Amino acid sequence: MQTSSPNTSPTGREPGLPFRRRLNGESGAAIVEFALILPFLVLMIILILDFGRAFNIWISTTHLASEGARLAAVDNAPGGDLQSYIRGKAGTRELREGGSRWVADPVQVCVGQEPGDGDSVGDPVSVKVTATYHFLPIGSLGIDGLDDLADMDIHGTATMRREVLPDNVSSECG
Repeated sequence: MQTSSPNTSPTGREPGLPFRRRLNGESGAAIVEFALILPFLVLMIILILDFGRAFNIWISTTHLASEGARLAAVDNAPGGDLQSYIRGKAGTRELREGGSRWVADPVQVCVGQEPGDGDSVGDPVSVKVTATYHFLPIGSLGIDGLDDLADMDIHGTATMRREVLPDNVSSECG
């Protein structure tokens, strides 16, 4: 019968020996690899969040354009000015008033008719809502030429047929 000494395991090897050898050969390799990958991982997360924010603004502009087209089709401009009303219906303060890091100016609302159509019942009327979005990391790099790519116009457009003769809906963009 084999007896084990206090310094050996029942298999006859010193406890922890393979673990110590592995640490001696690869000491700190995982942390160095993580430090190399971390900046790219953080950049990817920031870009995903920024794209999500731009996508949310696109959804908002599309919704505002749809609501504006419906109000223009039935000639119902609360307060007499459809552009101001639609701008005021924006879901976030940055779209209504601008002044944020991502959206500097308030949304622009254009109400108009299709080219060649008159102002009679059944003619199409379209509303285009535009917001200029500034992507976060691209514009702050300070590289010439990338600042132009950092600003992107996000459009939402909707077209509906007029249901009543227009009285108070202007076709000006503002």
